[in-house]
Amino acid sequence: MLKKNNLKQKGPSWFEVGLGALLSVILGIALGAAYLVAKPVGKVTAIPKDAPAGAVYYIEGATDLNRSTLGAKRKSFAGGESVVVDEGELNAFFASLKPAVAPPPAPKPGDKNPPPAPDAKTFDTSALNARIREGRIQFGDTVSFNVFGISGSFVVQSVGTFVKRGPIFEFDPDTFMVGGCPMERLIFIRGWVMKQLLFNHPEPDDVASAWGRLVDVSIDGNKLRLKMP
Repeated sequence: MLKKNNLKQKGPSWFEVGLGALLSVILGIALGAAYLVAKPVGKVTAIPKDAPAGAVYYIEGATDLNRSTLGAKRKSFAGGESVVVDEGELNAFFASLKPAVAPPPAPKPGDKNPPPAPDAKTFDTSALNARIREGRIQFGDTVSFNVFGISGSFVVQSVGTFVKRGPIFEFDPDTFMVGGCPMERLIFIRGWVMKQLLFNHPEPDDVASAWGRLVDVSIDGNKLRLKMP
């Protein structure tokens, strides 16, 4: 009987204490990250001179989409020729990758059961936006979310250059911000998050095939140079 009472009075094991502490740390990190993601990001045309410490800003690239030269340059690129593209041409290309959303069917007269509205996506991105300045390229997007009935949006932006990994050139970020949360050092999940929130529209086969043949990708001023053999 005394032995049973001793067992009942015994506290949690070291494993349980450690597990509880670990879960508390994970929860704290998750809440801190959520707070930073929700931090407002100012969309501006230039960084204010009196910007407060810790403020996060987002400057979009040219949105006056330059479609007039895009078709010819894309054809040349797919055919194996080197091309030079600017922000407008890049953003026109990215806009073409965003699939059009079909409007819901209109209800028929006298229909008591109109067609339901499409379910809101958990995360929904718009067309990717590029901005080229001072030898670096920025990719950004505004992501809408709907989680457990809570909806809103946040800005995702990343600045970097291109490096060759194996046979192909890849974007290599110096900075990567989800809202106000810096994620460039989270190497193990950074690539996955970028793929989900930035580079989530598959490129056309002709462009993907031509990209794999590039021998150099460089940034010159506010233009992107794609060099073929």
